[in-house]
Amino acid sequence: MDFSKVQFMLSAHSLGQLPDPIYPDIAFAGRSNVGKSSLINRLVRRANLVKTSSRPGKTQSLNYFLVDEGLYLVDLPGYGFAQVSQQTRKSWQGLITRYVETRSSLVCMVVIIDLRHELKKLDRELIDWLRYLHKPFLPVYTKADKLGRNDQRKNAALLDAGLTLTPADRIIFSSRTGQGLDQLKTKIAALVTGFQGSDEAADNDLTDPI
Repeated sequence: MDFSKVQFMLSAHSLGQLPDPIYPDIAFAGRSNVGKSSLINRLVRRANLVKTSSRPGKTQSLNYFLVDEGLYLVDLPGYGFAQVSQQTRKSWQGLITRYVETRSSLVCMVVIIDLRHELKKLDRELIDWLRYLHKPFLPVYTKADKLGRNDQRKNAALLDAGLTLTPADRIIFSSRTGQGLDQLKTKIAALVTGFQGSDEAADNDLTDPI
């Protein structure tokens, strides 16, 4: 799959505006300033395909990009689920929750976490929610270039422990150096292989991280 063959498709503000699920969705979620836009731009070899909002949380849409006439990349503005505190629920958008729970062609959620910091409560809750829903997910620890290799390994081990993951379950990534890029492309390509449409996607019952 040629990730550089990419084009913006649409911004969906409701589930009714989503494109037909003829291609698999790979969705990207993360807290503000974790490097989500930079990761997607690096993946598709574009400098500014995905632009970072100057007002995080303002965007209420799901932004769809078509890759090589066979894959949708979906840039999510936020995430959430009902089994959390009232304050947390208010900080997330219901559209995202409904999308994750009902989109038959969502084959994986890429969960982006800043490698430099300790595990955040919302990140742990997101992954717990995806496990609860039996949705495949792939944690990507970003901004690796900000740390030396020893600190990368140490911080990744702490995040792994907090999320009950093994090193094989996640990727250490740097948008600046390209560390982890080939691994990310390989994981996504493997997920897309064999996808045949919404009926098959709805039957997908993977429960473990990729």
